[in-house]
Amino acid sequence: MKVTVVGAGAVGASCAEYIAIKDFADEVVLIDIKEGFAEGKAMDLMQTASLNGFDTKVTGTTNDYSKTAGSDVAVITSGIPRKPGMTREELIGINAGIVKTVSENLIKYSPNVILIVVSNPMDTMAYLAHKATGLPKNRIIGMGGALDSARFKYRIAEALDCPQSDVSAMVIGAHSDTGMVPLIEKAVRNSVPVSEFLSAEKMAEVVEATKVGGATLTKLLGTSAWYAPGAAVSELVRAIALDSQKMFPCSALLDGEYGQSDISLGVPCVLGKNGIEKIVEIELSDAEKAKFAESAEAVKKVNGLL
Repeated sequence: MKVTVVGAGAVGASCAEYIAIKDFADEVVLIDIKEGFAEGKAMDLMQTASLNGFDTKVTGTTNDYSKTAGSDVAVITSGIPRKPGMTREELIGINAGIVKTVSENLIKYSPNVILIVVSNPMDTMAYLAHKATGLPKNRIIGMGGALDSARFKYRIAEALDCPQSDVSAMVIGAHSDTGMVPLIEKAVRNSVPVSEFLSAEKMAEVVEATKVGGATLTKLLGTSAWYAPGAAVSELVRAIALDSQKMFPCSALLDGEYGQSDISLGVPCVLGKNGIEKIVEIELSDAEKAKFAESAEAVKKVNGLL
C-alpha cells in the first residue's frame, strides 16, 4: 500500500511516523510546499527504521504531486493550525482554498485514492473535498471523531482511575468545541456502564473536558496537538490497508442517516479496503438526538461560508 501525507508539519510528520512504525504500508510519501521540508522529515524518519524495526519506505517531495501517483490513501493535513483563542471555524477562509487545490491534485495522479481529511474546520473541509472532487461518499473520511473518541476515553479513564484499555466510548457529531456529542450514556468499562462508577456531575465534567480537549492542548502548546491526531489517522489508514472492518466514528457524507443529508458529520463507520464500508445507525436517546441535530445545524452554517 502507498500512502501520501500532504503537509509535513507536526501533524503530518506524526501521521507518517505512526504509519511507518506500524509497518503495514509499503511506502509513505510526505509532500509540502516548503522547499526541502518534507525531504528532511522523510530522511529523519528513515534514519529511525533500523531502530524502530520497520520496513516502510518514507520519501519526501516539495509540491510535486507526480510523486504521489498510485496512492491508495492520502491524508490531508495541510493548512494553518489553530492558535490559542482561535476556533476551528476561524480557519475556513485560508484552509478551504488549500484543501480544494490539494484534493484536486491528489485525484489527478491517484484517481482511485481514498482521502482522509484532517484540516480544520474538519467536517466542512471533508464536505468541501466531496464537492471539489465528486468522489463516491465512501472514499472521503473526516478524521475528527476518531481523535475526539480517544480524548473521551482518556478523560473517562482519568475519572475512573483505570487503564484506558478498559474503556469503550464514542464521540459523534462535529469536530468542534461546541458540536461534539460525547455519548457518555453509552460509555462502558469492560461492558459495565460508567454511570455505575461515576456520579452524574462527574460524567458531565468528563463530557465538557472532552469537548474542549483540542482547545486545552492549543492553550498549553501554543498550537494544535499532533501526537494523538497522528495516531488517530494511522489507525484509520491501517483499518483500510488491512481491510479490518473496524468501526470508528468518522465524518462521513450523510444521505438520510441520522435524519441528515448533504452534510459531512461524525457518525460510527465501519472501515475497510473501500474506505467507509458502512455507516452504522445506533439508537440515540432524545437528548443525544437533540444535541446531534444542533451540531448538524452549526456545521451547515459554517458550510454556508464556502
